[in-house]
Amino acid sequence: MLDSTIFALLAFLATSVQGFGCDSNAPLLPSYDYIVVGCGISGLVVSNRLSEDTDHYEPVVQDPIYVGVDIGGIYDWDLSTVPQTQLDGATRPLPQGKVLGGGSILNAMCWNRGGQDDYDVWETLGNPGWGWNSMLPYFMKSETYTPVYSEAIAQQYSINYTPTVHGKTGPVQVSYPKYFYNQSRNFFDALNELGVPTEFDPNDGTSAGAAFLPTDLDPNNQTRSDARRTYYDPYASRNNLYVICAQHVTQVLIENTTGNGKASNPASSSSSNGDGSANGQSGGLFGTGSNTPPPSGGQTSNRFAMRDTSSTGLRITGVEYAANSSAPRQRVYATREVIVAAGALHSAQLLQLSGIGPSALLESFNITVALDRPGVGNNLQDHCLVGTFYPYNNNSYVSPAKLSTNATYNAEAAAEYSSYKTGPWTAGSPNGLAFPPLSLISNNTASILSNASNQDPNEYLPPGLDPTLVAGYAAQKSSLVQRLAQKTVAAYEIINNNAGSLTVAVMHPFSRGTCHITSADPFQPPLIDPRWLSNPIDKQVLIEALLFNRRILATPPMAELQPAQFVPPIDADEAALIQVINNGIRTEYHPSGTCAMLPLEQGGVLDPHLRVWGTQNLRVVDASLFPMLPAAHLQAVVYGVAEKAADIIKADNLGVQPSSIPFVSSSDSASSSTSLLSNSSGTSGLPSSALAYTSSPSLGSESSTASSNNQISSSYPGPTMTSSDVQGSPSSLSSTLEPSFLSVFAPVPTTSESALPSLSISSFESPSSGSSLANPYTSSDAVRDTSLAVPSELSTATEPNSAVRFSTTTSTVVAVSTTGTALSQASSALVESALSIPPSLDAAALSSSVFAALTSGGVPPPVVSNLVPIIIGSQPASFSVPSASTATSPSNPANTDQYTHLQQTIAAFIDWISKFLHLH
Repeated sequence: MLDSTIFALLAFLATSVQGFGCDSNAPLLPSYDYIVVGCGISGLVVSNRLSEDTDHYEPVVQDPIYVGVDIGGIYDWDLSTVPQTQLDGATRPLPQGKVLGGGSILNAMCWNRGGQDDYDVWETLGNPGWGWNSMLPYFMKSETYTPVYSEAIAQQYSINYTPTVHGKTGPVQVSYPKYFYNQSRNFFDALNELGVPTEFDPNDGTSAGAAFLPTDLDPNNQTRSDARRTYYDPYASRNNLYVICAQHVTQVLIENTTGNGKASNPASSSSSNGDGSANGQSGGLFGTGSNTPPPSGGQTSNRFAMRDTSSTGLRITGVEYAANSSAPRQRVYATREVIVAAGALHSAQLLQLSGIGPSALLESFNITVALDRPGVGNNLQDHCLVGTFYPYNNNSYVSPAKLSTNATYNAEAAAEYSSYKTGPWTAGSPNGLAFPPLSLISNNTASILSNASNQDPNEYLPPGLDPTLVAGYAAQKSSLVQRLAQKTVAAYEIINNNAGSLTVAVMHPFSRGTCHITSADPFQPPLIDPRWLSNPIDKQVLIEALLFNRRILATPPMAELQPAQFVPPIDADEAALIQVINNGIRTEYHPSGTCAMLPLEQGGVLDPHLRVWGTQNLRVVDASLFPMLPAAHLQAVVYGVAEKAADIIKADNLGVQPSSIPFVSSSDSASSSTSLLSNSSGTSGLPSSALAYTSSPSLGSESSTASSNNQISSSYPGPTMTSSDVQGSPSSLSSTLEPSFLSVFAPVPTTSESALPSLSISSFESPSSGSSLANPYTSSDAVRDTSLAVPSELSTATEPNSAVRFSTTTSTVVAVSTTGTALSQASSALVESALSIPPSLDAAALSSSVFAALTSGGVPPPVVSNLVPIIIGSQPASFSVPSASTATSPSNPANTDQYTHLQQTIAAFIDWISKFLHLH
């Protein structure tokens, strides 16, 4: 049973919270079983789970009081939308996490899943296994839920708990703050008077009502429990999980396609890293008045700038990446899969840059179309919100605003938090929320839904869409109309910040937007057009929501707070409300749907196993896969989806043999790094810069053996030799060889298609015996792949460095090199093995990479200096492995244990490098 290596690239990442195992300068293996592009919630969950079985935080990130402060800061991509002409013509910021941990570092920490119907509709739209009952175990798997610490608090704030829907052993800590604002009780009492229920657990599949939401908050130290802290930090030392930061994926590599030439060429006059020009969300985290200014004093911030294979279709071989637009491009290869988890905006961008997307869009930028997928970058959905401002004037209620206006009070709160992890500083997240159904808040429900039902599906969509996208939207719209008529389905959200804001946000939008590249340059931000409220149904819902706010404020519990209705004014008519809406619309930070899991005939991009339709081994795992938005804050949803995705990927790869990596010549202009070869089972810990690789012994339990017919196929066809072509002396093989890893290097002189009719296999013994590996190829030779049939009787040992010659009628195979563990006894009379043949390797570049690999693994540099030329074959075959004592000259020659350890280390690394070069 072999481990699988996983390489996680923090795709599009230029800065990161400081952390271990995130080294952008460390050398890389040339291939990994899985490459995960993106290290936000979904990327870290998938990387963690695929690597199974084998505090460095700053206050602005971890302390709840700072929620929202870092929007527009160094951990934000600073993306912005195009001018929203259907509103007021202005652009809006669209914050996205640019940090190890992604949006879980920046978000408001709210933890809810949405309604049961939100997931049942995913299944109805053509995705078996994605309904609520299938998703619930994965929601639970991601969390450790801690009930509120006081039953009295639970009763006062309508905190209800259903044990059977919560996890007890998951990575993310989910709990409640150690401070509650009394205004939340007034809010819930007011909603109860108006018929909105509160007696339910908001994570049991019931979404229509009001509840005090839990947050991703560690109950012990009252700090943020984000993706990095929960899915990466505890597992960073796994020797099969590598994460690199400060890198930007420029394209995924597709077999037998030319790729995006512009993406592969560094810019000569720019060092862009893909940032946008926005400077954060104006008016608070959730719109006008929703945030109080961050408290002054107390703790300060320290910043750390850091640099299913059985399917048919295209095969993805790896990814190309670079630190910035002018940096050399590098490539790393995947022997199993590439998993894109860069978020709904960047994932769509990356696919388009790689030649997967709407053909007309790609052709307009001279990108070779690998797959025409109209859905990539379309179907963009977002929860849009409108901030309100009704400041409370009853000073007997302590307001969160007091932390900003009263320095003494804030200092006391900071000291309490620092000493006891209690008090107002634990309550930064807006927890008291409501998700009302439309029928409970409006008498116009029938009219609104009738208008929606009578719309032509194409009427309010972006112009020129592919018919499959229109068909997909028609199915979505029909579902929305039916569901919003029900009292169990939330139409919108009310976000109560306890200081006088009741922000409203559309939960089930009818509007659809786009996210498209603006050039073939991967360092140019995408063109993002959410098209909020382009469908008038969404605007009608918000008008009803603002009118319902007036009714809430008029109830006795809320009137006790003495609210002043400033935005919108108390006397605002519909036209004035529309103006408030058009000017005030912002994102709720939930873009999704741009790589939708839908059938192809509905404009889908992913199948139910999250593979891109038409590919063998490219998956997308993030919010872009959502066919339709659930009525929830998305982090708990993404955690659950990623947990499920990891199980799907494991199951699809169980017992499946990893593929060979493509052979790239050292002259390949797209890669500035050494063109290297690696066995997928290599486990030498070589972290890289923004990808993730990991090992999972539960995967590929048969990966060390050949398939049922004992044959491994090569990615590159070549001349085939049958048993009748191969003859030789069984007595001259030096040791038993594993057929599935037998590699033949077969240079064919360029001057002749037919060379000497011979094949020679040279062998060497284990490293401890002191023999060496010869270089079996030269740069002047052309290279061919071949297949070799080897009789099973060839298993007797002979002297070291002996050779056996086989006759062949097609070409000359110069040498076969083994490590003394290949070609084991065969169970049948004939074992066939397809033999991959690498081209010439750049010796200097290979030497550098091998030297870095050995030294980073702990081999003393003097040993490495003598070992490298043997490993890469530049020393003659008679050159022996240096002894540890000769190479290191330790001060205590009698230390036999040290010598033994060094010899074992050397042997282990020779074994690893042999795998690295596909020698067994």
